[in-house]
Amino acid sequence: MKALIIDDEIDICYLLGGLLRNNNIQCSYVNSISEAKVALQKQCPEIIFLDNHLPDGMGIDFISYVKKNYSSSKLIMITAYATPAEKRKALLAGADMFIAKPFSRDTINKTVGLIVH
Repeated sequence: MKALIIDDEIDICYLLGGLLRNNNIQCSYVNSISEAKVALQKQCPEIIFLDNHLPDGMGIDFISYVKKNYSSSKLIMITAYATPAEKRKALLAGADMFIAKPFSRDTINKTVGLIVH
């Protein structure tokens, strides 16, 4: 199983990547929406972790692009701005799950478990 992490915070990419590797998931990361578009053209991962506040746009606005072009991928929104309104907006846009930062190892493990099974 493969995952793509789209987040402009390198430490989040490393942390989340390590947690995913512990779940036997290969992962790569990019730091912007434009880099994500290039990465997605090269491979279609089973799981996409998408931050909301990115240097070249809002992740929430990128959800529809991902769902239209890579509908088999599960998309998980991860954001430090986890208000109920943002969660509702992300889920209505097509996100499969929504995780607030900071997240715990247990949260990631449970989320991956739900998606894998």
